Amino acid sequence: MSSAKPLEGKVAVVTGASRGIGLAIAQRLGEMGAKLGLCSRDPKKLEAATQQLRTVASAVFAMPVDVTRADQISSFVQAAKKNLGPIDILVNNAGVGWFGPTQDATEEAWDSVLDTNLKSVFLMSKAVAPSMIERKTGHIINIASLAGKNTFKNGGVYCASKWGLMGLTGCMAEDLRQYGIRISAVCPGTVDTEFSPHTGKDPAKLLQSEDIAHAVAMLVTQAPQSFISEVLIRPTAKP
Repeated sequence: MSSAKPLEGKVAVVTGASRGIGLAIAQRLGEMGAKLGLCSRDPKKLEAATQQLRTVASAVFAMPVDVTRADQISSFVQAAKKNLGPIDILVNNAGVGWFGPTQDATEEAWDSVLDTNLKSVFLMSKAVAPSMIERKTGHIINIASLAGKNTFKNGGVYCASKWGLMGLTGCMAEDLRQYGIRISAVCPGTVDTEFSPHTGKDPAKLLQSEDIAHAVAMLVTQAPQSFISEVLIRPTAKP
Protein backbone atom coordinates (compact mmCIF):
# COMPACT_ATOMS: atom_id res chain seq x y z
CA MET A 1 0.00 0.00 0.00
CA SER A 2 1.60 3.26 -1.11
CA SER A 3 1.23 6.60 0.65
CA ALA A 4 -0.09 8.03 -2.61
CA LYS A 5 -2.77 5.33 -2.77
CA PRO A 6 -3.60 4.51 0.87
CA LEU A 7 -6.71 2.51 -0.12
CA GLU A 8 -5.04 0.46 -2.86
CA GLY A 9 -6.59 -3.02 -2.91
CA LYS A 10 -9.55 -1.96 -0.77
CA VAL A 11 -13.19 -2.13 -1.88
CA ALA A 12 -15.47 0.79 -1.04
CA VAL A 13 -19.24 0.79 -1.56
CA VAL A 14 -21.06 4.13 -1.75
CA THR A 15 -24.84 4.48 -1.87
CA GLY A 16 -26.49 7.45 -3.56
CA ALA A 17 -23.30 7.72 -5.59
CA SER A 18 -24.61 9.24 -8.81
CA ARG A 19 -24.43 12.91 -7.77
CA GLY A 20 -23.66 15.44 -5.07
CA ILE A 21 -22.04 14.22 -1.87
CA GLY A 22 -22.06 10.56 -2.88
CA LEU A 23 -20.28 11.24 -6.15
CA ALA A 24 -17.68 13.43 -4.44
CA ILE A 25 -17.02 10.72 -1.83
CA ALA A 26 -16.66 8.04 -4.51
CA GLN A 27 -14.32 10.29 -6.47
CA ARG A 28 -12.09 10.83 -3.45
CA LEU A 29 -11.99 7.15 -2.48
CA GLY A 30 -11.22 6.19 -6.08
CA GLU A 31 -8.35 8.68 -6.19
CA MET A 32 -7.04 7.06 -3.00
CA GLY A 33 -6.85 3.70 -4.77
CA ALA A 34 -10.12 2.03 -3.75
CA LYS A 35 -12.13 -0.17 -6.07
CA LEU A 36 -15.65 1.28 -6.15
CA GLY A 37 -19.07 -0.31 -5.81
CA LEU A 38 -21.74 2.26 -6.64
CA CYS A 39 -25.49 2.31 -6.45
CA SER A 40 -28.31 4.80 -6.87
CA ARG A 41 -31.89 4.77 -8.12
CA ASP A 42 -31.39 6.70 -11.37
CA PRO A 43 -29.76 4.46 -14.03
CA LYS A 44 -28.84 7.33 -16.37
CA LYS A 45 -27.15 9.43 -13.69
CA LEU A 46 -25.44 6.35 -12.32
CA GLU A 47 -24.04 5.49 -15.75
CA ALA A 48 -22.70 9.04 -16.15
CA ALA A 49 -21.09 8.88 -12.71
CA THR A 50 -19.60 5.48 -13.50
CA GLN A 51 -17.95 6.76 -16.66
CA GLN A 52 -16.51 9.71 -14.73
CA LEU A 53 -15.19 7.55 -11.90
CA ARG A 54 -13.56 5.03 -14.21
CA THR A 55 -11.04 7.75 -15.06
CA VAL A 56 -9.74 7.75 -11.46
CA ALA A 57 -10.55 4.35 -9.91
CA SER A 58 -8.81 1.06 -10.66
CA ALA A 59 -12.17 -0.74 -10.90
CA VAL A 60 -15.81 0.33 -10.78
CA PHE A 61 -18.96 -1.75 -10.44
CA ALA A 62 -22.31 0.01 -10.55
CA MET A 63 -25.90 -1.17 -10.25
CA PRO A 64 -29.24 0.65 -9.98
CA VAL A 65 -30.67 -0.10 -6.54
CA ASP A 66 -33.62 1.02 -4.45
CA VAL A 67 -31.89 1.03 -1.06
CA THR A 68 -35.21 0.68 0.76
CA ARG A 69 -35.55 -2.84 -0.70
CA ALA A 70 -33.73 -5.66 1.09
CA ASP A 71 -33.84 -7.93 -1.95
CA GLN A 72 -32.21 -5.35 -4.22
CA ILE A 73 -29.56 -4.59 -1.60
CA SER A 74 -28.73 -8.28 -1.22
CA SER A 75 -28.35 -8.68 -4.99
CA PHE A 76 -26.14 -5.60 -5.21
CA VAL A 77 -23.85 -6.59 -2.34
CA GLN A 78 -23.36 -10.09 -3.71
CA ALA A 79 -22.65 -8.75 -7.20
CA ALA A 80 -20.22 -6.13 -5.87
CA LYS A 81 -18.30 -8.77 -3.92
CA LYS A 82 -18.19 -11.04 -6.99
CA ASN A 83 -16.89 -8.25 -9.24
CA LEU A 84 -14.58 -6.41 -6.82
CA GLY A 85 -13.87 -8.60 -3.80
CA PRO A 86 -14.76 -8.38 -0.11
CA ILE A 87 -16.16 -5.02 0.97
CA ASP A 88 -13.83 -3.06 3.26
CA ILE A 89 -15.67 0.27 3.40
CA LEU A 90 -19.38 1.08 3.26
CA VAL A 91 -20.53 4.68 2.98
CA ASN A 92 -24.27 4.98 3.60
CA ASN A 93 -24.93 8.24 1.82
CA ALA A 94 -28.32 7.82 0.08
CA GLY A 95 -30.86 10.28 1.42
CA VAL A 96 -33.97 12.27 0.66
CA GLY A 97 -35.68 15.16 2.38
CA TRP A 98 -39.12 16.55 3.03
CA PHE A 99 -39.40 19.96 4.66
CA GLY A 100 -42.57 21.57 5.98
CA PRO A 101 -44.76 21.66 9.08
CA THR A 102 -44.87 18.22 10.62
CA GLN A 103 -48.66 18.35 10.81
CA ASP A 104 -48.81 18.78 7.04
CA ALA A 105 -46.60 15.80 6.22
CA THR A 106 -48.29 12.85 4.56
CA GLU A 107 -47.71 9.26 5.60
CA GLU A 108 -46.10 8.72 2.20
CA ALA A 109 -43.60 11.55 2.87
CA TRP A 110 -42.77 10.10 6.28
CA ASP A 111 -42.26 6.60 4.87
CA SER A 112 -40.11 7.86 1.99
CA VAL A 113 -37.77 9.85 4.24
CA LEU A 114 -37.49 7.33 7.06
CA ASP A 115 -37.10 4.36 4.72
CA THR A 116 -34.39 6.05 2.65
CA ASN A 117 -32.47 7.84 5.39
CA LEU A 118 -32.72 5.26 8.16
CA LYS A 119 -34.05 1.88 7.08
CA SER A 120 -31.62 1.73 4.14
CA VAL A 121 -28.65 2.14 6.49
CA PHE A 122 -29.92 -0.77 8.59
CA LEU A 123 -30.40 -2.93 5.49
CA MET A 124 -27.08 -2.08 3.82
CA SER A 125 -25.10 -2.47 7.02
CA LYS A 126 -26.81 -5.77 7.78
CA ALA A 127 -25.87 -7.00 4.29
CA VAL A 128 -22.16 -6.19 4.57
CA ALA A 129 -21.59 -6.86 8.27
CA PRO A 130 -21.33 -10.69 8.19
CA SER A 131 -18.33 -10.64 5.82
CA MET A 132 -16.68 -7.88 7.84
CA ILE A 133 -17.24 -9.85 11.05
CA GLU A 134 -15.73 -12.93 9.46
CA ARG A 135 -12.67 -10.98 8.33
CA LYS A 136 -12.54 -8.92 11.56
CA THR A 137 -12.10 -5.67 9.71
CA GLY A 138 -14.20 -2.99 8.05
CA HIS A 139 -15.43 0.59 8.28
CA ILE A 140 -19.03 1.76 7.94
CA ILE A 141 -19.58 5.50 7.58
CA ASN A 142 -23.08 6.93 7.81
CA ILE A 143 -23.66 10.36 6.28
CA ALA A 144 -25.96 11.92 8.85
CA SER A 145 -26.55 15.64 9.40
CA LEU A 146 -26.46 18.37 11.99
CA ALA A 147 -30.23 17.91 11.73
CA GLY A 148 -29.56 14.73 13.70
CA LYS A 149 -28.38 16.85 16.62
CA ASN A 150 -30.48 20.03 16.28
CA THR A 151 -34.14 20.78 15.65
CA PHE A 152 -35.51 23.49 13.38
CA LYS A 153 -38.79 24.72 11.97
CA ASN A 154 -40.21 22.56 9.16
CA GLY A 155 -37.62 19.86 9.84
CA GLY A 156 -39.67 17.34 11.84
CA VAL A 157 -39.68 14.47 9.34
CA TYR A 158 -36.08 14.95 8.24
CA CYS A 159 -34.79 15.45 11.79
CA ALA A 160 -36.59 12.30 12.92
CA SER A 161 -34.71 10.28 10.30
CA LYS A 162 -31.33 11.76 11.17
CA TRP A 163 -31.78 11.58 14.95
CA GLY A 164 -32.70 7.93 14.44
CA LEU A 165 -29.61 7.48 12.28
CA MET A 166 -27.38 8.88 15.00
CA GLY A 167 -28.85 6.44 17.51
CA LEU A 168 -28.43 3.54 15.11
CA THR A 169 -24.84 4.54 14.38
CA GLY A 170 -23.88 4.66 18.04
CA CYS A 171 -25.42 1.28 18.77
CA MET A 172 -23.83 -0.31 15.69
CA ALA A 173 -20.46 0.94 16.88
CA GLU A 174 -20.91 -0.84 20.19
CA ASP A 175 -22.19 -4.02 18.53
CA LEU A 176 -19.36 -4.28 16.01
CA ARG A 177 -16.25 -2.83 17.60
CA GLN A 178 -15.41 -6.24 19.17
CA TYR A 179 -14.90 -7.52 15.62
CA GLY A 180 -12.52 -4.73 14.63
CA ILE A 181 -15.23 -2.93 12.66
CA ARG A 182 -15.37 0.85 12.99
CA ILE A 183 -18.61 2.82 12.69
CA SER A 184 -18.62 6.59 12.17
CA ALA A 185 -21.13 9.34 11.49
CA VAL A 186 -20.44 12.45 9.44
CA CYS A 187 -22.81 15.30 10.27
CA PRO A 188 -22.68 18.18 7.78
CA GLY A 189 -24.53 21.44 7.96
CA THR A 190 -26.14 22.76 4.79
CA VAL A 191 -24.29 21.59 1.68
CA ASP A 192 -24.49 23.30 -1.70
CA THR A 193 -26.39 20.57 -3.54
CA GLU A 194 -29.81 20.37 -5.14
CA PHE A 195 -30.98 18.34 -2.16
CA SER A 196 -31.16 20.91 0.65
CA PRO A 197 -33.47 23.94 0.82
CA HIS A 198 -31.25 27.00 1.10
CA THR A 199 -33.17 29.72 -0.72
CA GLY A 200 -31.60 33.10 -0.19
CA LYS A 201 -28.29 31.75 1.09
CA ASP A 202 -24.97 32.47 -0.58
CA PRO A 203 -23.81 29.18 -2.17
CA ALA A 204 -20.19 30.26 -1.74
CA LYS A 205 -20.68 30.24 2.03
CA LEU A 206 -22.25 26.78 2.14
CA LEU A 207 -20.38 23.53 2.59
CA GLN A 208 -19.31 21.84 -0.63
CA SER A 209 -19.62 18.14 -1.42
CA GLU A 210 -15.83 17.90 -1.43
CA ASP A 211 -15.79 18.98 2.23
CA ILE A 212 -17.75 15.86 3.14
CA ALA A 213 -15.52 13.70 0.95
CA HIS A 214 -12.49 15.08 2.79
CA ALA A 215 -13.97 14.02 6.14
CA VAL A 216 -14.63 10.51 4.83
CA ALA A 217 -11.06 10.28 3.55
CA MET A 218 -9.81 11.26 7.00
CA LEU A 219 -11.93 8.59 8.69
CA VAL A 220 -10.87 5.71 6.46
CA THR A 221 -7.17 6.51 6.91
CA GLN A 222 -7.39 6.64 10.72
CA ALA A 223 -4.91 4.33 12.46
CA PRO A 224 -6.54 0.93 13.08
CA GLN A 225 -6.33 1.00 16.87
CA SER A 226 -8.85 3.85 17.12
CA PHE A 227 -11.86 5.32 15.36
CA ILE A 228 -13.62 8.68 15.26
CA SER A 229 -17.27 8.31 16.25
CA GLU A 230 -18.62 11.59 14.87
CA VAL A 231 -17.48 14.41 12.63
CA LEU A 232 -19.48 17.65 12.76
CA ILE A 233 -18.92 19.94 9.78
CA ARG A 234 -19.99 23.58 9.58
CA PRO A 235 -19.15 26.31 7.05
CA THR A 236 -16.56 28.78 8.28
CA ALA A 237 -18.82 31.75 7.52
CA LYS A 238 -22.50 31.60 8.41
CA PRO A 239 -24.48 31.53 5.14
